[in-house]
Formats: sequence, structure tokens, C-alpha cells
Amino acid sequence: MSKAFPTARRLATHALCWCAAGVLLAGCVNTVTTSTRPAGGAGSAANIVTDSDETNARMRARLRIELAVGYFEQGQTTVALDEIKQALAADPTFADAYNLRGLVYMRLDDPTSAEDSFRRAIALNPREPNTLHNYGWLLCQQNRHGDAAQQFAAALSISTYGDRAKTLMTQGVCQLRAGQRTEAERSLMQAYELDASNPVIGYNLASILTQRDEWSRAQFYIRRVNNSPSANAESLWLGIKIERKLENREALSQLAGQLQRRFPQSREAIAYERGNFND
Repeated sequence: MSKAFPTARRLATHALCWCAAGVLLAGCVNTVTTSTRPAGGAGSAANIVTDSDETNARMRARLRIELAVGYFEQGQTTVALDEIKQALAADPTFADAYNLRGLVYMRLDDPTSAEDSFRRAIALNPREPNTLHNYGWLLCQQNRHGDAAQQFAAALSISTYGDRAKTLMTQGVCQLRAGQRTEAERSLMQAYELDASNPVIGYNLASILTQRDEWSRAQFYIRRVNNSPSANAESLWLGIKIERKLENREALSQLAGQLQRRFPQSREAIAYERGNFND
């Protein structure tokens, strides 16, 4: 199996990303913000919470959630869930605990419980953009694309949200899954303007453009991906097909060499050896 992009199929720096078959349709999901702002806080000076404002119950819950995040990152899902249970026993109003619980249930393939957790988190803190993003991605995975769009829009409407590129990217992914290619390209282009180094955004833009036979534009995006440490078998294979269409034999040969050297057992390398460029 080919190596996934560094942002795909793993939790890192509190972010989960998925890689769908065929093309990298990756949506990144923040796990927990561990903030102590009251539900619905708008961020004004009156609502800023300092350490001295934190109750003992909230402090105990927060520490449990920090432990849970660590276990979750290490793949110890049931241990993480137990820590979350203890956090909620200490403070049942801690929105971050429900947000993380939603991600745990997503990993456990229990969308009903995941949705209940995200809805509880949003009820407690309606303007927490990471939770809105996570809930949107869950809905997208269930093919509830209209509902997902509402959650992404709500996250993006929060002016202080610092991870807009992540949500625009995931929104674009969801639009691709819904067959809304024009809208997906628009979302991904906006994401690219904010985070041009993100390989998932670049890959998906290149993939969309190849489907419209815009090979030169696709080449621009995929070359940036393949010239970075994030290149993998899928991106190299897409690059090969693009360079082949543009009759750039030298570039094609270089990419093929990388593919065969770095990912010799990958599906893409086997397809190249067979000359199956429709794979």
C-alpha cells in the first residue's frame, strides 16, 4: 500500500484526515481545543476566561481530556473513551469532551453516537468552529451533503477561526463526493490561497482539472505536490498521467523512476509497468 500524505489517515497535532480510494479526498478534523470559554462566548474581554476562573470540576475534566487526546493519538481508543467518560462525570458541561467523544465514535464506526456527541458539544458551545467542522465531515461521510454544507458554512462564518483552509478543503472534498465539481473547485481554490503548501488541496485541484482536460493547469498543482516531501504513489501516478498527456517524456520518466523506486509494490507502480494509464 502506498504511503499516505503526512496529513492523511492519521491523527497529528490534533488533526485527523481520511484518504478516500481513487483520489485523495481528505478532510482534516480537529480533535479538541481544550478551551475553557463559556458556551456561546463571542471572545469579548468580558468573556475571556483565565486560569483563576476555571472551576475545580472543569480543571479535572480538562486534564482528563488532555490525557484522552494523547491516548486517541496513540490509537488507544477505548482508553481515550474511558478518560472522556471520567471528564464528563467531573463536568458534564464541557463541550470539548463531547467533541472528542464524537471523534472517538467516528473511529469506532458508530455514526449515531458520534452525531449525538457533536450535537451536544454544539448545544453547549454553538460557535466552536472545530466542532462544527467535525460534525460537517461526519455528515459528509453519511452523504448528507446539504446538512454538511450548513456546518461548514457556520464554521467559516466565525471571523476568529484560524483554520479556514482546513474547512474550505474539507468542504471541497464533500462537494466532490456530491458531484458538485464547480463548487468543489471554488472551495479548493480558496483553500489553496490560504495554504498553498497543503498537498491534499493541490492533489485534488489537479485531479479536478484533469477531468476537464485542463492539463497545463493540473500540471502546475501536481508538480508542487511531487516536488515536496509529501509526494506519494497516488500523486506521482497522477503526475505521470498529466506529463504523458502533455508529451513531456523527460518529466514522465523522472516521475516513473521515483514511483518504481519508492513504491515498487503499489497499485500505481504495477499499473505503470503494465502500461495501464486508465487505472
